[in-house]
Amino acid sequence: MRWEDLDIVVDSPLASRLTAVYEQLRSFWDAEARRRIAAGCHPLSFEQLTTIEGHQAHLETLASLQKVRRPAIVLAASGMCAGGRIVNYLKAFLGEPTTDVLFVGYQAVGTPGRAIQREGPQQGSVELEGVRYPIRAGVHVVSGYSAHADQPMLVNVVRRMRVPPAEVRLVHGSPQAKAALQGRLQAACPQTHVLIPA
Repeated sequence: MRWEDLDIVVDSPLASRLTAVYEQLRSFWDAEARRRIAAGCHPLSFEQLTTIEGHQAHLETLASLQKVRRPAIVLAASGMCAGGRIVNYLKAFLGEPTTDVLFVGYQAVGTPGRAIQREGPQQGSVELEGVRYPIRAGVHVVSGYSAHADQPMLVNVVRRMRVPPAEVRLVHGSPQAKAALQGRLQAACPQTHVLIPA
């Protein structure tokens, strides 16, 4: 199949909104992006790209992909496969040997995403929304694209602020990781109150 014939579906409301903002900030694009546009290759728009907006369009797209069975690339987000539109795609296609699932972000222990990474190579299964699904799809991981900063990077962000924040709330991560980061931040930034909401 030629690249020009391959459907690419972006089924993520947040990704759609971020893409629109990125387009609005075109004046800040780097030299490489400007060269691509000058060469007629717009990085955010090409003929075979479809952006899915509402939930009904999502369901119709999913049904169409299941019926037509032609190759497509679907970009759907939910960091750890615990909710959102990606779950519907996984439930529909994880059992298909012709499917490939590509992870480009970190999958925390205890999440469906991590279970798919662990069980996929053994043709195991994963629980999604209370139902167990067999994994027959190929499972692949590309490292290096995760947007999660590590602990020293997060501490440096706060420490290097010209005006230190009065308060920092840690809301994402395992309880142990949040507690460790709280201690590091409090030691590095004693004027900032670091708390972990219940």
